[in-house]
Amino acid sequence: MNAPRTSAPQAAPGTGRLVLLTTTHRVAPGLLSWPAWQTLRAADRVLCADADHPQLPYLRDAGIDVEITEADARALVAYCVADAAAGGGADGGAEAAAGGRTVVVVTSAAGESALTNELAALAGSGRAAVPDLELLPGSYDLPGARLLDLVQIMDQIRLACPWSSQRTHQDLAKYGIEEAYELVEAIEAGDRDELREELGDVLLQVVFHARIAQDDPAEPFGIDDVAATIVDKLIRRHPHLFGDASARTPEEVKELWLRTKAVEKQRTSVTEGVPLGQPALALAAKLALRARKAGISALPDGPGVGYELLALAARAEAAGTDPETALRAAARTYRDAIRAAEESDAQASGAMGAGESAE
Repeated sequence: MNAPRTSAPQAAPGTGRLVLLTTTHRVAPGLLSWPAWQTLRAADRVLCADADHPQLPYLRDAGIDVEITEADARALVAYCVADAAAGGGADGGAEAAAGGRTVVVVTSAAGESALTNELAALAGSGRAAVPDLELLPGSYDLPGARLLDLVQIMDQIRLACPWSSQRTHQDLAKYGIEEAYELVEAIEAGDRDELREELGDVLLQVVFHARIAQDDPAEPFGIDDVAATIVDKLIRRHPHLFGDASARTPEEVKELWLRTKAVEKQRTSVTEGVPLGQPALALAAKLALRARKAGISALPDGPGVGYELLALAARAEAAGTDPETALRAAARTYRDAIRAAEESDAQASGAMGAGESAE
């Protein structure tokens, strides 16, 4: 949403104008829309109830006099709709007589619910003239703005919460695994509400770990460093978008990604970078994929179910099937079959009990 690039609206003849100027704390103070600056400069009065409002130093630097006071609805209405006999506005009276006065109320973070309620009551009564009422956004949230709230909240929790302030990366490791599994389950279930919530839980793990890392005495880093690292990586891995490379199909993009990654990592073995902590079928499939792409045939043939599963995972990967996903889908079907059998047994037991009671 963009603020319109127009001249500051003028008050209607004889009514005046009362403007509620809203801002967001997620945009740097002083960065206001042009209509907001125009309205502030043209106003007869500018009021703000919050003496610590972050916009105030910048308004004062711009030569705007801000009154620190609680806004009284009736007083402001009387001031705005003043007629010629009520005296002058910013230019000595004639302008106010012709068009009323303009008052801007710089709203606080909590809003001005008492003022707006009083203004609504006055406007709805029909017993008094009221100025033109306007809500003017001075600054707007950009996409991703709520991430700033998350970082701020996490910082407060880390500093003040007895539990969170003592956590380490090692303490949180198990939660990262749990949240990842819960995310996978939400995806498989197709539940959009659960998906949104679980994505948030995974995001929390990232922000929490970054805040812990910020406290490291030897090698500190924060969430901005984490974001900068992934931004740089995405740009490097997409030279067809941010460079001179060419890739027109998904297959070409994937090949380009792998080539770029190989140059970056300079690994001496295809097994490097394969996390051994992942589920066994996924691990087997990943090793099989790396070996197959490198032209390495080294699949061991040993006794027992472990080697049988390893061979089965390798065959599935070669056929283009993810064995972990396939087994999870089969296991979910198995779970549903177990529940159906339990319900059937419960119904049969209930029917038998009812028959015995009848006898």
